[in-house]
Amino acid sequence: MLSLSPLLFFIVAYITCALTYGSFSSIPITLIFLLTAALSIFTSKGDMTHRLKHFSHGAINPSILMMVGIFILAGAFSSAAKEMGSIDAIANLTLSVIPSRALLAGVFIAASLISISIGTSVGTIAALGPIATTMATSIGEPPMLMIAAVVGGAFFGDNLSFISDTTIVATKSQGVKMSDKFKTNIRIALPAAIIVAILYLFVGSNYTTPENLPEVSMVQVIPCLTVLIVAVTGLNVFYVLILGVVLTGAVGIPTGELSVVQWFESLQKGVIGMVELIIITMLAGGILEMTRINGGLDVVINTMLKRAKTSRSAELSIAFLTTIVGFCTANNTVTIITVSGIAKEISEKFHLDPKRVASVMDIYSCMVQGLLPYGIQLLMAAGFAVCSPLDIIPYIFYPMVLGVVTTLVIIFRKATRPEEGAEETIINDNNK
Repeated sequence: MLSLSPLLFFIVAYITCALTYGSFSSIPITLIFLLTAALSIFTSKGDMTHRLKHFSHGAINPSILMMVGIFILAGAFSSAAKEMGSIDAIANLTLSVIPSRALLAGVFIAASLISISIGTSVGTIAALGPIATTMATSIGEPPMLMIAAVVGGAFFGDNLSFISDTTIVATKSQGVKMSDKFKTNIRIALPAAIIVAILYLFVGSNYTTPENLPEVSMVQVIPCLTVLIVAVTGLNVFYVLILGVVLTGAVGIPTGELSVVQWFESLQKGVIGMVELIIITMLAGGILEMTRINGGLDVVINTMLKRAKTSRSAELSIAFLTTIVGFCTANNTVTIITVSGIAKEISEKFHLDPKRVASVMDIYSCMVQGLLPYGIQLLMAAGFAVCSPLDIIPYIFYPMVLGVVTTLVIIFRKATRPEEGAEETIINDNNK
């Protein structure tokens, strides 16, 4: 249990700072992560060299480094696109086309389409986040709601996309086809998305578009519009962002919107603006790796395995286990990898449908990831909105609704008990 103390410290410190400062946006989040990282190292076993080695391994694992690459490209693109007027242009074009009352729902739907095409929530937020926050500023509304709609839509696609890491891991680990998992998943996710779209229509019903919008230069629109169109085709997010960076220079310099020096300066400014997010992400990776190797997850997993008695409680156990592991790892793909083996054993013991098991793991991993204030997606979204992640969470309706709908589906399913003798077989297998 001592290995879980850094996460508990983080939560307590976060809330204490919020109460002290009177605002979540004023929290020195980097300092809290540094203190949490120090606690995770000093509460671990072994000599200091051994501890630092494990911490460093978690901080620079391939998933973290891939995220850092996306952050760098996203920062460079958004800064250069903002400098040349592309983000303002695409925001004004959107405001002139979509009815103001439908803006929130429209942003949610756009994020859903992009994320289901490119299979990554981080890439979706990187592509659409700057545009959404600019639109919110243009209509005089706080950016938290608009960026929350982006985050919700990003997780809709991340949960369903055929090329999403979570989909691939969930289906392969349970031995099911992606198409079968998609059919099972969409029956739950689509109704939840429709409910959320209606909620955003209601919440955004008082939005009003400014009467005198600036005239839109279609040339300025090219970089952002191209990024959005290419993203929907499913191209890898790295290629999408690199293309966007190149287009800001290829379009901005010849048209006189930017000089060569201004272009390079804007790229540098964007990268520097992501430094804090990169540091936080690497610290979080190290903290969560220390929690894993010190046995924090084992405590949670062993506790949950003792509670499953029927098929219904078995599915709920998989759901709850996925939620807790997601809270500890802050990475939905790693969460599914961690839970998948245990989920398969429970599935075989209680004769659960593997398609449902794959869907439950994917859904709950995305649900908890979409609501974590220290998750990579919310940290990036908060950076675009210039606020605290906790300021955004109350408006991210999709993960909340998805979790409620899925839990109700599990609760109202017909419950069955494992065949006699099956439990003893599983226990013996586990002992081996």
